[in-house]
Amino acid sequence: MPFPTTHASLAQALAARGYAEPTPVQAAVLSADAGDRDLVVSAQTGSGKTVAYGLAAAPTLLGDEPYFGRATAPLALVIAPTRELAVQVHKELSWLYADARARIVPCIGGMDVRREARALEGGCHIVVGTPGRLCDHLSRGRLDLSALRVVVLDEADEMLDLGFRDELETLLKQTPDTRRTLLFSATIPREIAALAKRYQRDALRIDTVSGTRQHADIEYRAVIAGRNDEEHAVVNVLRYFESPTAMVFCSTREMVRHMHGSLLERGFASVALSGELSQSERSRALESLRTGQARVCVATDVAARGLDLPDLGLVVHAALPTDSPTLLHRSGRTGRAGRKGTCVIIVPIARRRKAEQLLAGARVEAGWSGPPTPEEIRARDSARLLADPVLSEEVAPEDLALAQSLLEGRTAEEVAAALIRMHRARLPEPEEVTQPPTHIAEHRPRVATDRPRTPREERTREPYQRDVGPPREARPREPGIWYRMSIGRQDKADPKWLVPLICRLGGVTKRDIGAIRISDQETHFEITPAMSERFAACVVATDADEVQIERATGAPGAAPAPRKPYRAAARGAEGPGGASSRKRTAARPR
Repeated sequence: MPFPTTHASLAQALAARGYAEPTPVQAAVLSADAGDRDLVVSAQTGSGKTVAYGLAAAPTLLGDEPYFGRATAPLALVIAPTRELAVQVHKELSWLYADARARIVPCIGGMDVRREARALEGGCHIVVGTPGRLCDHLSRGRLDLSALRVVVLDEADEMLDLGFRDELETLLKQTPDTRRTLLFSATIPREIAALAKRYQRDALRIDTVSGTRQHADIEYRAVIAGRNDEEHAVVNVLRYFESPTAMVFCSTREMVRHMHGSLLERGFASVALSGELSQSERSRALESLRTGQARVCVATDVAARGLDLPDLGLVVHAALPTDSPTLLHRSGRTGRAGRKGTCVIIVPIARRRKAEQLLAGARVEAGWSGPPTPEEIRARDSARLLADPVLSEEVAPEDLALAQSLLEGRTAEEVAAALIRMHRARLPEPEEVTQPPTHIAEHRPRVATDRPRTPREERTREPYQRDVGPPREARPREPGIWYRMSIGRQDKADPKWLVPLICRLGGVTKRDIGAIRISDQETHFEITPAMSERFAACVVATDADEVQIERATGAPGAAPAPRKPYRAAARGAEGPGGASSRKRTAARPR
């Protein structure tokens, strides 16, 4: 549908930019119900909300006047959580209000504060800034908020996450009570609702998220990586999709440094973003991504807030997000403005349950698989080469002459083979990865039971219920492969901590372990035949020295040990095993 009626100067700017139809959030804020009211709007990142609140504020700022008058004290204040988002908002509002002759001043941390002070002293109509820098100008008497008609809080949930509550309240307390307050947030948690209730009057709640599937333009994939294979899985995912621009999210600055160095070493053109970079370093990194000099951005959650990169078709979660809103914020960097995107979550084999909870909390569905194999990557490389537009472009005369020279004394197959070798030489080599077992890699939705649910269960309904199947003792189990561990009763061996230790060192799960038999000097245990080869490879590659594990010749003759042996003796100072026992227990998992 066409744009609803808006201010003439803004309509002219929209037409010049080719805006033919409004996005859902833009249509909602321009509806008759919105009028001159305060708004609480939940909208996804990349949904066109900057233009939306620019259009919503126009009637209050301009009224029936075609242009802004002389610039004195600002009429509108837009607060954004990060520098990059504030720069983006300033750019968007500049073209939207260009025909209305608006003077827009940015006040952004890391920029020249003296230039901003001179711009504020000269007068303006709209101020766009970050909370810290705006409070600094306010405390020094450079920012006058007495004439404000509209205040916009962009990405309000992120501002609270970053700890800007005090700055927000300081700014809002200095604004007139007659102002309009437009609050935009991807999610509306309890803190945002309390902030809106405190500083807004009869606010209209607009939700453009709950009625549709979360991030409908994003394809989610969960890739299960074996122990010590997470980094290799990231490499193969980047090679498999070959997006023009990709973002890899890490949990810490140290992980960013390690991942960035690893990708550079493998031949990926990448940059790193973390909180320790200066603004000039961040600007250079982002510019290299926008110009195509770099293809991969490795970043932490905080460093990537507010980024809007063109052609960002792939987001990789190298580390699991802390919660579902963080998953949505990370993933929302792709699939913006109607473009398609892919989000890949690297799931360590031992943290699948956590990943399922994150996806369920975010209300998104993901396809589950193992990491892309080198064979699959090379097949995709071949398909991309055959579909490359350069093969169908018109040949220039000088290129044709060079091609004829190449064919002199060579066959067409030899020249084509050389072209393929040159093409492959520019691509990073894929990594050999271990594929998870079928019962782990395949996603099996849990089946709901037929039992009626109690009222309490209805209130805490989960998206999936526990898998229904035959009881564990009724399931047939084939004999496993026996292994020997250099820990026994003298070392206070106990299945309570032996099972997690075996899982950690061998890259298996508890269901892959069979019988455990503990003797005085050593422990024998079973591994399922399907996981035996993988277990042996992981144990060989493990550099831990707390235990020695090797293949046993067969099943031990000793009877199974009690489940909780020597519980009281474990607290003693000296016992069977003495100092050797204490040395080995120092590295046991808790």
